[in-house]
Amino acid sequence: MAEYDVIIIGSGPGGYVCAIRCAQLGLKTACVEGRETLGGTCLNVGCIPSKALLHASHQLHEAEHNFAKMGLKGKSPSVDWKQMLAYKTEVIEGNTKGIEFLFKKNKIDWLKGWGSIPEAGKVKVGDETHTAKNIIIASGSEASSLPGVEVDEKVVVTSTGALELGKVPKKMVVIGAGVIGLELGSVYSRLGAEVTVIEYLDAITPGMDGEVQKAFQRILKKQGLKFIMGAAVQKTEALKTKAKVSYKLRKDDSEHEIDADVVLVATGRRPYTEGLGLDALGIETSKGGQIKVGKDWQTSVNGIYAIGDCIDGPMLAHKAEDEGMAAAEQVAGKHGHVNYGVIPGVIYTHPEVANVGETEETLKEAGRAYKVGKFMFMGNGRAKANFAADGFVKILADKETDRILGAHIIGPSAGDLIHEICVAMEFGAAAEDLALTCHAHPTYSEAVREAALACGDGPIHS
Repeated sequence: MAEYDVIIIGSGPGGYVCAIRCAQLGLKTACVEGRETLGGTCLNVGCIPSKALLHASHQLHEAEHNFAKMGLKGKSPSVDWKQMLAYKTEVIEGNTKGIEFLFKKNKIDWLKGWGSIPEAGKVKVGDETHTAKNIIIASGSEASSLPGVEVDEKVVVTSTGALELGKVPKKMVVIGAGVIGLELGSVYSRLGAEVTVIEYLDAITPGMDGEVQKAFQRILKKQGLKFIMGAAVQKTEALKTKAKVSYKLRKDDSEHEIDADVVLVATGRRPYTEGLGLDALGIETSKGGQIKVGKDWQTSVNGIYAIGDCIDGPMLAHKAEDEGMAAAEQVAGKHGHVNYGVIPGVIYTHPEVANVGETEETLKEAGRAYKVGKFMFMGNGRAKANFAADGFVKILADKETDRILGAHIIGPSAGDLIHEICVAMEFGAAAEDLALTCHAHPTYSEAVREAALACGDGPIHS
């Protein structure tokens, strides 16, 4: 029986970052992981492999649509799907081995196997029980489905199966117009599949700024994705090599069917806490299965904490990482902090979509007086030169104080550009502070400055 200061259950972005921070703070640390590799869903079957396929398929799109315009003549590349999957696997291995190296460097023990908590202060892995002064649950989440939709990961797949298809399908139906569905739908659309997205609501990417939703859907339609909005999927039927999706339109209750070679179920994720023994411990959970925690990320049982996808809040890797570092500091007797008002969200399609803070809808609902500064990428020299002029930067600021309340970007490198605004918000900056900051020319970031200028007297290039 080994004794530790802290044992983390799960080695995803929340768990492994938490483990490293605990070790840096001088705590004897172990991390439990049942997979053959570290990194959790994100590195193995989520964020990292999907970005590899997004990158590869975007290069194909550029070759097919923009190379000739730049004087790069020749035959467009053909798709070697096996090689593309091999490239994706290589990217995964590079990242997961990197975490293994960091564990060794920081003297973190990897307890291989699936963990459970028989009682406070003890973690069982396989036949061995280890003791720990503190336990941090970072068990992550799993894909959720719908009634009548049976996943087999061959014809009816989650994001996991969609990353390992035997071939590029001719027809793909995506159930759910959220981040995962649109990213993977974009991948297969670029690779030649006819992609139809079925969404229950009347707008894509629920919770996003309304103006961005409309612009984003318009751009995706232009790229070839088809949308069936306001549709409730009733069931999927997996046939020998294909699938049939039955859905009902909410506006008139009319029933319809659509065939596909592959159906991607992208209807969200749910906390994965199976086998931990939460009920026996008396740890409180919500109706949705999230572990309830206090401001210090401690559960209802003293000495047991929880972070990441298995607790409330957006299921984002970077949110889990922040909580992992904060929980580690709490355990070490320091003061951990996460500013939940400044957690960015990014969709890695092309163009990318990024947001932070309030939307116009949330500000209106709260009755707050605000102003909008907006700048189109069409007015950005770098974006035009790179055939990336779709989209805009939109900054929301307090009408009286000019303090930045939120920002929404749809355009080139939006996922990188958003962080300038995140830092500004963290420091309580006004839009004028961004507007008065010199931005290099020609860069995409000038569009952020122009949007900040638009919160005042107006942009220069519009």
